[in-house]
Amino acid sequence: MKVIDFYSKRWIFFGIALATIVVGIIAGFVNGVELDIYFKGGSILKYNYVGDVDANKAADIASNIVGRAVSTQITTELSSGEKRLIINISGNYGLDAKLQKELDEALKGAFPGSDLKLSESSMVEPFFGRMFLRNGIMALLIASFFVVIYVWIRFRKIGGLSAGIMALIALLFDIIVVFITHIIFRIPIGDSFVAVALTIIGYSINDTIVVYDRIRENRKLYPKLAIEEVTNLSITQSMTRSINTSVAVFISVTVVYILAFANSIEAVQGFALPMAMGTIAGCFSSLCIAENLWVMWNKREAKA
Repeated sequence: MKVIDFYSKRWIFFGIALATIVVGIIAGFVNGVELDIYFKGGSILKYNYVGDVDANKAADIASNIVGRAVSTQITTELSSGEKRLIINISGNYGLDAKLQKELDEALKGAFPGSDLKLSESSMVEPFFGRMFLRNGIMALLIASFFVVIYVWIRFRKIGGLSAGIMALIALLFDIIVVFITHIIFRIPIGDSFVAVALTIIGYSINDTIVVYDRIRENRKLYPKLAIEEVTNLSITQSMTRSINTSVAVFISVTVVYILAFANSIEAVQGFALPMAMGTIAGCFSSLCIAENLWVMWNKREAKA
């Protein structure tokens, strides 16, 4: 088996990770970060229509009438061909009957040939969404803390604390990729973000632990090898398993996304696409980031 020298290429891997983060920062300035209406509060109106409707024009009309920030989305259900205009009106209160009627008449007047019909109207209370977001962030912090503790205890013979901290850095990169995916594809940050982040933490740390386990075994088998050589060998031995697992997960989640897109199931789309990107990031960070950082830490300690 040919051993791949991952350690000598570490700055290439770190550069890829840094470039990804920079792209995310630029996208954040360009697109902004959009919170899901369930965290902001407001009203959601859904209209069925035929023909063509200009979403931007509809947003301008709604914004002028209600005096609040409005976002619109056009969806098409591929199975039935039914078109839908979704109007999200932000705010801490709903839309009263008078304003809703005025908006309804204005939209029908602006698009007379579209046969607009209000199919659903709902008020969103932001309190529970914000509470869920706080609890979700707390869950991420608690999960990260216990990841470090677990790795520290299990791999104490190979410097468990350093292994845990580097695994946490790799997990942070995975979550950043999920966040960047939301920004680039304009997916509102909502409960699906928390769900994806927690899923990726569990998925990615498993791959990292597998590599650490190989390092622990190979240090016993090859005590004369340098730490970077042992790490290169361990990553090479684990690489096929990690890539095959990631490809299988990626394909499965991609199929889910395609089916959700075909049937205009937005909640599933908002989970599947970031999950697919997070799967790729998890594989990359587990093989190319965590262990190389761990080797650098240990080599520096050896020199001290």
